[in-house]
Amino acid sequence: MKGYILKRLLSLIPVLMIVSVVVFLLIHITPGDPAAVILGPDASPAEVAELREQLGLNLPLYEQFAKWLLGIIQGDLGYSYFMDESVLQAFMLHLGPTFSLAVMAQLFAVILAIPLGVIAARKRGTIIDQTFMGFSLMGISVPSFLLGLFLILFFAVKLKILPVAGYKPVSDGLFQHVRYLLLPTIALGSMQAALIARMTRSTMLDILNANYIKTARSKGVKEIIIVYKHALKNAFIPILTVIGQTFGTLIAGAAVVETVFNIPGIGQLIVNSVERRDFAVIQGSVLLIAISYVAINLVIDLLYSVIDPRVRLAKK
Repeated sequence: MKGYILKRLLSLIPVLMIVSVVVFLLIHITPGDPAAVILGPDASPAEVAELREQLGLNLPLYEQFAKWLLGIIQGDLGYSYFMDESVLQAFMLHLGPTFSLAVMAQLFAVILAIPLGVIAARKRGTIIDQTFMGFSLMGISVPSFLLGLFLILFFAVKLKILPVAGYKPVSDGLFQHVRYLLLPTIALGSMQAALIARMTRSTMLDILNANYIKTARSKGVKEIIIVYKHALKNAFIPILTVIGQTFGTLIAGAAVVETVFNIPGIGQLIVNSVERRDFAVIQGSVLLIAISYVAINLVIDLLYSVIDPRVRLAKK
């Protein structure tokens, strides 16, 4: 197992290298001069040129990339002159809201999706199955930001039972923390719930038609034991794959929802950094998100061996 983990960690190096090159090039070919943004419209060309030299923006792209890459190897992701702090400090400061939102959205998706997927599989072809799958299709089709606006209109503006926007940390009380994140959790987690529900239904249908399930039924085993102890356990690996992928997507793709609900998370940090051409923050944040996404996939791979011993044997 240790050899497998080491091999996977080594395989991350080329992936992260490609990500760093792509992010660096995309940012630097985007129109806009950070030096001009920092100094404002009243700055003279000489002042802008002087600041560009201080920031190293007048160097060739390959030299800028080499300097940035060397800093990453040394644990330095750069410095934001807009926020007057290091990129890592800015990222960690905004990580809490995004992580809380992602965890709550994932819990909402899993708790809602797996039971609905199992019920839909058991009631295949009935009105219950069609209703559940209809809702899942709607969940996939409706964008999270649009659903968020509808939720704000109904629960915050009409009923006035939840806040329109904003964020409260856990230090202000768990109830207030959950209350402010409830609407963005539903908006962000609905699409993930739809994906997980459809995968659960699909895999459960295959398992419920397997011969060992038919044998268990012929022996008089209770249906609830067949479904939740035998069928769901054996169907959980593809479900776990979707859960892991959707969690990585939640962390990486919460920018729009955070903007709609004014949550000071990673997504809003990146959006604001793009607007002011804060190259260091964009590069560092995207790279850290890529690392977290790959790390989540590694954890999911390791969980396979816990759920299914056959995967453990294959890795040996």
